[in-house]
Amino acid sequence: MKRIVVMLLAAGFIASTAFAADVVTYEAKNGTVTFDHKVHQERAGGDCAKCHEGTPGKFEVSKDFAHKTCKGCHAEMNGPTKCGGCHKK
Repeated sequence: MKRIVVMLLAAGFIASTAFAADVVTYEAKNGTVTFDHKVHQERAGGDCAKCHEGTPGKFEVSKDFAHKTCKGCHAEMNGPTKCGGCHKK
């Protein structure tokens, strides 16, 4: 029984990692932002709640959300915090 539970959990983790491997781009007036979900998920240690509330899933990213959530996390995790670090022309 334990083996089955472990196998199901492993399969779920692998499937969620494969599903979450999207690279998304956001157009902005000061340059395009490219978001690699897999890289961010790895850096967050798999803690989906850092960005997603409740059940992880796609959500609309607004300027306010990105600047508050992303920039704050980048400051904590030593990611880019200057405009040109994310926005590429």
